[in-house]
Amino acid sequence: MLLRNKNAVVYGAGGYIGSRVARSFAMAGARVFLAGRTAEPLREVAGNITTAGGLAETATVDALDEAAVEAHADAVVATAGSLDISFTAISLPQTGIQGTAIVDLPVADFERPMIAYPRATFVTTRAAARRMTTQGSGVILTITASPSRTAVPRMGGMAPAWAAIESLSRGLAAEVGPRGVRVVCLNAAGMPETPQLAEVYGLHADANGISREAFRDRMADLTVRKELPSVAEIADVATFLASDRANAMTGAIVNLTGGLVVD
Repeated sequence: MLLRNKNAVVYGAGGYIGSRVARSFAMAGARVFLAGRTAEPLREVAGNITTAGGLAETATVDALDEAAVEAHADAVVATAGSLDISFTAISLPQTGIQGTAIVDLPVADFERPMIAYPRATFVTTRAAARRMTTQGSGVILTITASPSRTAVPRMGGMAPAWAAIESLSRGLAAEVGPRGVRVVCLNAAGMPETPQLAEVYGLHADANGISREAFRDRMADLTVRKELPSVAEIADVATFLASDRANAMTGAIVNLTGGLVVD
């Protein structure tokens, strides 16, 4: 098993992406610590993992609260003996953030993702890096999306926020690499089966005067394979990147856009 004897923390584990990645980590042998702001979704994910034979524990943690994140990281190390993998997949409702032209966007709506996404990523990755550099090993995974590297209208502060996370990931990799810690960012195109993408596609569809289905098809047609990635595909790659088989990869932005972005 790729992640046997590894201890993984997943922030935003009650969400669609975080929960799928957590399950993938667990099925690969990791003991998974599920963190999020709402207890019930975490308990549901943990139940699914344990029913399938995996190991999962939950904690209510706001990824924007540095004291809470630090205390939780300490608790993981005290309980499990190490913190080997960290994955951050927080999200915000996108209504009022996407779907409006920048010239018409209020400052407060522009600031919301610019503050929340980079801050949560900084707080969680810093906590992981502090413990991993002490133990001399570990993998920190972050996630962004294709608008960080493309010219997409009506993204508000989301594209700049994702670009900031990618830059943070590179810089952190440079600092912690000599101490045995890898940092990799996954850059994905929209995954249509997620509830958030249904919301986002609706916002952009309305702005373009077309149906949600037509907008989804337009996005899929922009990819090389004419198909957007699935959450399962993202989770599979995250599990590989967290494993020792990916030891040569750090400071990288892994392209999971299906060819929407061509490197």
